[in-house]
Amino acid sequence: MKTILTALSAALISFAAGTAAFASVQPIPGSITYDNSDVMLEKAPAGSTFFHTFSNGDGRDVREIYKVNADKSVTLVNRTISNAS
Repeated sequence: MKTILTALSAALISFAAGTAAFASVQPIPGSITYDNSDVMLEKAPAGSTFFHTFSNGDGRDVREIYKVNADKSVTLVNRTISNAS
């Protein structure tokens, strides 16, 4: 079951990354790329994704998904914000 969920998650992330140009997610305060769109990763493989979680100031947690591009830059592809406040 865990393998199926992992594969499904990877497929959804890939889909989200593919549609990022259509409906790009804009950085907000706390996002890795908020004040610096030139973020580069040295060791992450191109095409991989990673999560970034932070509090947005009103007590809600923000979880973002970033994709590593071929040039080692990162692109914000998805964001969810918790409903708890």
